[in-house]
Amino acid sequence: MTNKSYKVLYTGITNDLKRRVFEHREKQAKGFTKKYNVNKLVYYEVFEDPENAIVREKQIKGGSRARKIELINRMNADWRDLYEEI
Repeated sequence: MTNKSYKVLYTGITNDLKRRVFEHREKQAKGFTKKYNVNKLVYYEVFEDPENAIVREKQIKGGSRARKIELINRMNADWRDLYEEI
């Protein structure tokens, strides 16, 4: 997820993506996303196994900003909000 100016990138996991993005958009989630106004879903991956999702989250979080931007650009070159598509 990102904010309006695309300066902040946030990575997290959830068992209900639609609900969690809604919480971020409505500022119901306290912490980082509320503080930095992160409310736009620009990239996501789906996993059946929570353990694999956690491993992947750590990979993405541990990567560089450039790598994260590359992932987003491959899936969503226009950086449009994908919330309505999920």
